[in-house]
Amino acid sequence: MLMVRGTPESRAEAKQDHKLDVAGIGTFMIAMVALQVYATQGAKLGWASIGSLALLAAAIVFGILFYRAESGNANAFVDFGLFRNSTYTGATISNLLLNAVAGILLVSMSLVQIGGGMSAQSAGLLTLGYAIAIVAFIRVGEKLLQRFGPRKPMIWGSLIVGVSVALLMPTFTLLGTYKMLAAVAFTLFGVGLGFYATPSTDAALANLPDDQAGSGSGIYKMASSLGASFGVAISAAIFTALSGGSGADWVAGLVTFAGRQDNVAVREAALVALGANLLMVVAAVVSIVLTVPKTEPEARAAQSRRTVDLQSTLHPEEHD
Repeated sequence: MLMVRGTPESRAEAKQDHKLDVAGIGTFMIAMVALQVYATQGAKLGWASIGSLALLAAAIVFGILFYRAESGNANAFVDFGLFRNSTYTGATISNLLLNAVAGILLVSMSLVQIGGGMSAQSAGLLTLGYAIAIVAFIRVGEKLLQRFGPRKPMIWGSLIVGVSVALLMPTFTLLGTYKMLAAVAFTLFGVGLGFYATPSTDAALANLPDDQAGSGSGIYKMASSLGASFGVAISAAIFTALSGGSGADWVAGLVTFAGRQDNVAVREAALVALGANLLMVVAAVVSIVLTVPKTEPEARAAQSRRTVDLQSTLHPEEHD
C-alpha cells in the first residue's frame, strides 16, 4: 500500500455511446460451434454426409456474416484493423498455432492407453514435467526477452516445441522406450512454451497504440483459447478417423513397428496426427520469421556480418 500511495489515478477514456456487438458475437459463436462440431464429429457422421456438409456450410456462411458485421463497425467485437500491424498479426497467428499443438497431449495419452494398455493415472504422470517446466521457464522467457528482444526467444521456444513433437512421433518403438521419450517430450513442451509466452505477448501488444491495447490483448488471448480448442479437435479427428480403419496403412511401408502388431492401426494414426502438429509448429516459425522484426542489436549484428562477407569477397587476401 505504501508503494502506491500518492500515485495518480489513470483511467481509460470511456465511450458513452458504446453498444454491445450482438450481431458480431452471435455470428462468431455459430461459426465456431459449427466448425468445432464438424471437426470433432465429421468422422462419425461421414465427412461427405449431408450433416457434415451442412455444418461446414454453416461455418462458412456465418464466418462471412461475422466479417461483414465487424467491418466498419465502431463497436466491433473483433477489430480487424488491428491486423494491419504485421508484427501483431504474426505474433497472434504463431500464438494460435503453438497453442494448437496441445493436441499432442490427447493423441499421446490415447496412444499409450489404447495401444499400450496403460491406466489413465500412469499415462498422466508422463505429462508431469510439462506442468513443472512451463511454470519454471516463464521467468526465463522474460529474461530472454530483455536480453534478445522477442524474435529470438519466440523462435527458440517454437523450435523446442517442435523437438518435443518429434520425440513423440516414434510410435513404432516399444512401450518402455516410448514412455521415456514422452516424459522428455512433455518436459520440453513446457520449456518451449515458457520461452515463447512472454516474448510473444510483448511482440503483439508493444506494437499497438495505447487505445488498442485492450482490444488487442483480448484477441490475442482468444487466439490462445481457439488454438488449443481447434488443435485438440483436429488431432482427435485425425486420430479417430485413422485408428478405426485402414486409413494409415501407408505408414507401415515407411517404418517397421516393433512389438505387438494388434495395435499397429492406433500407432499409425498417432504418428500421422502428431505429424500434423509438427506442421503447425513449422507454420508458427514461418509466421514469426516473416513478421516479427529483428531488434536493434540483432540488426546491427546482421549488418556487421554482411559487411564482413562483403569485405572478404572484395579483398579475399585479407581473410586468408
